[in-house]
Parts: sequence; structure tokens; C-alpha cells
Amino acid sequence: MKVAIQGELGSFSHEAVRNMLPRAVVVPCARSAEVFERVENSSVRAAVIPIENTLAGSVAEHFDLLLTRQVFIHREFPLRIRHNLIAPPGLTLAEVRRVFSHPVALDQCRSFFRMRPKIQAVPFYDTAGSVRHVIAEKLRDAAAIAPAQSAQQYAGRVLLAGIEDDQQNYTRFLLINKSRRVGRGANKTSIAFGLKNQPGVLFKALSVFALRDIDLSKIESRPMRGRPWEYVFFVDILRGDDATARNALRHLAEIAEFVKVLGVYPATNSSSI
Repeated sequence: MKVAIQGELGSFSHEAVRNMLPRAVVVPCARSAEVFERVENSSVRAAVIPIENTLAGSVAEHFDLLLTRQVFIHREFPLRIRHNLIAPPGLTLAEVRRVFSHPVALDQCRSFFRMRPKIQAVPFYDTAGSVRHVIAEKLRDAAAIAPAQSAQQYAGRVLLAGIEDDQQNYTRFLLINKSRRVGRGANKTSIAFGLKNQPGVLFKALSVFALRDIDLSKIESRPMRGRPWEYVFFVDILRGDDATARNALRHLAEIAEFVKVLGVYPATNSSSI
């Protein structure tokens, strides 16, 4: 089973695939749009994408792509993010003067840089890609911040493990494919909807869930392309495909300009985090 990810082998997305689909063949992609294109044209069976991080927030591009592409969410998985300082073999911590990584990873390791003012943080397009870069280029003063798996992937060496500032650092990943089939045990629904700019319309839209005692676990707005100052709302409700949820969505469709169901899938058990 081929599964696409955005980024390089050894990345956190790769680690998420290993947890969700251990036997899958991972197909790395340079761009997020390419990941969704591969799912739509069936060159891969599925994809695993990050959707939000407990510290950095949501991955806006992936919300936009979920709205516009013909894909469906089937699972979610919270991955504990552990940042590691990885260097070429033979390089010591005292020799490191530059550290490459994705800007989000660099920002989540501020204490490391504050304690080592002589080390420069260098933004790079990908965490695992930064490890590949410093090793392939044989940089003798540089290391990278990335998952431990990257060290195995590119023959690097972990100099320091767990250098992230916050131990409660998780990224929620989604498994997506083209099938709209709802699996057993599905108790969470992700939707997107648009509203006309009218007084009280958001209150009316959310009331369709409140009136039925349906719990919302997330709500977020994104700009609507081509319509300045208008927004799409993304909502996660803790309800599966049952009569109550279907009635709520029918009621919402009477208020909203459009409603798109992005997926119906099993919710992650918060006690497992």
C-alpha cells in the first residue's frame, strides 16, 4: 500500500505513517498539493498529513486542500513530537555553529539556542531534509533538528535527544483517501461550511449542534478564496454518522451556503496522549 507524505523520509509524517500503517510504502512529496493530487489520481492509495500542532496551531494549507480536493478523512493519530539534535558522524556538540531545521521546529527549541548563543538557527524546508542536507554536503560545523528516525535514515548521529521546550508537544495527523466509506466505531465528524455575512448567522449555525447536545471539539475559520472578508468555518463534532448528526447537518444546510463533510472517523482517546 503506497501512502504519500509531504516531506522527506525520516520526517514526523513518516513516523506517523509507521504508527498508523506499519506495512505501508511511503511516497515522499515536495509539496502538499502533490500529496493530494496523488490521492486523487490514485497513484497512491492514501496520504497522511499533519493538520494541527498543540504549540504551533493549525496547518492552514491542509485545511484549504481538504475543502477543495475530493478526499475523505478516515483516521486521526496524535504523534508526540520529540526534537533531536542530529549531526554527521564524528562532529561534536562543541563544533556545531549552525543548526538547520524547519522554522516551526526551530521555534519549538528556543531554550536550546538561548543557552548556546554561538549557534545560529538556519531555517530549512523540512526537518528530515535538513539532516540529509548536512550529511550529504559534509558540513563540518552544522547539525539539524529532526526526529530520531532521520538519524537512522541518513546515517547521522543524535548529539542531544528531546531538546524541545514543551513536553506536551503533539501533532495530529490525518489519514485521507478517496473512499467515502464510514468505518466501524466512527464517532467524530469533520465538516466545512460557508455562511452569508448576516447578523447572528454564526450563532444560528452553531445552534443546530447545541440544540441536539452535540459537542464541538474544534472550530476554525479560513478566508474564502475569491471573496474578500468572507470565511469558511471548519468544525469537528464528537458524533458519528447517526440520525442526530444527520439531522443537525440537514438543519445546517438550510442556514449555510454550503456544507461539506470532510470525514467521519474514530476520535482519538485523549487518555492515550
